[in-house]
Order: sequence, then structure tokens, then C-alpha cells
Amino acid sequence: MSQGMSWEPLRRELDRWRAAGRVARFWLRDDDAVEPTPDLERLLALTAENGIPLTLAVIPALTGEDLAARLAEDAGVAVAVHGWSHTNHAGPERKKQELGGERPPEVVLSELREGLQRLKRLHPARFLPVLVPPWNRIDAGLIPALPEVGFAALSVYGRAKEGGPIPLLNTHVDIIDWYGTRGGRSAEELVAELVAELRDRFAGNGEPIGVLSHHLVHDAAAWDFLSDLFAVTARHPAVSWWSAPELLQDQAA
Repeated sequence: MSQGMSWEPLRRELDRWRAAGRVARFWLRDDDAVEPTPDLERLLALTAENGIPLTLAVIPALTGEDLAARLAEDAGVAVAVHGWSHTNHAGPERKKQELGGERPPEVVLSELREGLQRLKRLHPARFLPVLVPPWNRIDAGLIPALPEVGFAALSVYGRAKEGGPIPLLNTHVDIIDWYGTRGGRSAEELVAELVAELRDRFAGNGEPIGVLSHHLVHDAAAWDFLSDLFAVTARHPAVSWWSAPELLQDQAA
């Protein structure tokens, strides 16, 4: 536990929600799972201890029976489809993207279909037909075809736009400093983002707040942040941590 004054803004905002009789919805997505590792074990233990449902975005081409066996009895985990092989097909001057326009759409969609079927077979009790594009990027022209492939939702980063061809279940707060240390971002910065998201929801945005992590690159700062976040929120009356399957069912209702 490393909580300090940096967490006070979040506590105050949550107390405002409690005083208003309101409850904020949170959910957790962790990307790039492939196989059991010590870091994955640490994440699974941390979420289980705090009763936090976890959605693992698994890379279909790189995973197999070892991860399937490890997750088979873990009821708190859902498995989403993290592209196909997490391979960058963009040119050297462009942002990394696997699901872009550099290849024929039928090739990309075929890979996604294979990935969906593979994870559905490996994780029959945990599988969730949600596409998580590597690097949170996908060519807009592919999105209308995703329901035909078998996907029920798409999960990227940022505020979800309404009225698209497929439901969106997005993340909003990324705990990793990808353009600096490539480790955990400061608690002060992340708390400020969480408070901003909460104020946006208080004003009427109904989206659940998605927290994004990447267990394979977590340093001490990232682990401390998650541990403290769960300690502050898991039992707070103004917070409800939802699983991705519950959120999709709620959207469909």
C-alpha cells in the first residue's frame, strides 16, 4: 500500500458521488496476454483479492493450451480477441497498426475470424466475442464487417462514439507511460484523469470508465497504482466494478 495525498482528489470525487446517491461503473482490460507468467499470476492474484473482474485481451496466434488451462477455473476472467498476431503492417512513417488498410480487407478479416474461433475453442467458458485491436487502432472500413465475423463489440481507447455499426466498450485511462519510461505513469497524473472521467460521467456520460493495463511491462509504479486503485475503489459505495460480459448485457438490454 503506497497511498498518499495524491489519492485525495479521487476520494473527494467519490464522496461527492456517494452524497448524491450515485454509483460509477468501472471495468479493467489488460492487453497482450499469451501464456502464464509471474506477472500474469500477480495480476490474477491482485484482481481476485479485491474482487475486480478482469478482461484479458489475448493474442490468438501466439497463445495455446497453457494459458487455457490456467484460466479454465478462473471465473473472474473474460478472454477477448487481441487482433491476430500483434504484427505491425504499417509503413515506417505511420503509427503501428495490425488491422489497417495496408492489406486486403478479406485477409485481415480472415485472420480475425480465425483468431475468434481459436480463442473460443481454447476458452469456452471465458470467451468474449470482443475485438481489441493491437495498439487500439483499426481501419474504419473494417468495422462494419466485424459482426459478420462474429464479434459482438469493439474495444479501443477514448470516448465511445454512438451510432456505429457495432457496440463499443472502450478504455479511457492507460496506466503505462508509452512515450517515456514505458513503465507506470505517476499516481497524481492518473488520479487526475480518473477524476476528470468521473466528472464527465456525473454530468451525464453513461459510459463505464475503462482502466487499461499491460501486465507484461508493469514496473513497481504500475503495480502500486493498481493496488492502490483497488484499495480505494473496491469497497467504496460509489464504485461498482463490472465485468465486460455484464457491460455488454447491459448495453443490449
